Amino acid sequence: MVRAHTRHSQAKRLRYTHRLMKQHLAVSAIGSDRTGMVHDLTRVISDCGGSISESRMASLGNEFAMLVLVSGNWHSLAKLESELARLGESTGLSLHMKRTEPRTARTELLPYSIDVVCLDQAGIVTGLSGFCASRGIDIAEVSTRTYPAAHTGAQMFAVQMIINVPKRLQLAHLREEFMDYCDAQNLDAILEPVKS
Repeated sequence: MVRAHTRHSQAKRLRYTHRLMKQHLAVSAIGSDRTGMVHDLTRVISDCGGSISESRMASLGNEFAMLVLVSGNWHSLAKLESELARLGESTGLSLHMKRTEPRTARTELLPYSIDVVCLDQAGIVTGLSGFCASRGIDIAEVSTRTYPAAHTGAQMFAVQMIINVPKRLQLAHLREEFMDYCDAQNLDAILEPVKS
């Protein structure tokens, strides 16, 4: 009887400790671009006791998109999930939430950045991502934009990527292959280590 009570107490303590530990919630939100949208989302996160660990936010056409990694204890994230659902209903914000873990350090990978500028054309990101995938290179971030060239007004396309290169790859050979690929595709490109 004493052993059963001890096991029950230990299980209860373990559940309590688990609820107090820092947990993570990935949130994606998209809605009509309007003033105050970022404030609405971040206020709910703060009011529920959550903390923003990482975020990416951008206007996409007439929409505004947000990706946020929130940390907090079990109670604050459970409350946040229900409050965000209410926010979505009241504002028309399209929300998706998923419990997750922070990314562990990946010491076998070297962070590099890619910057590409070219005339706007279809398939640029597809080609760059295919180049990386075929060599086992992880893409961590991608940002793209179009803009008119200063003097000619021609539509230009710019890509910024953060990639993680496996240490097993010979970097001089990789750089040469990348520059050859970009020359063949008529892309002005830079591949360099990420400055910490």
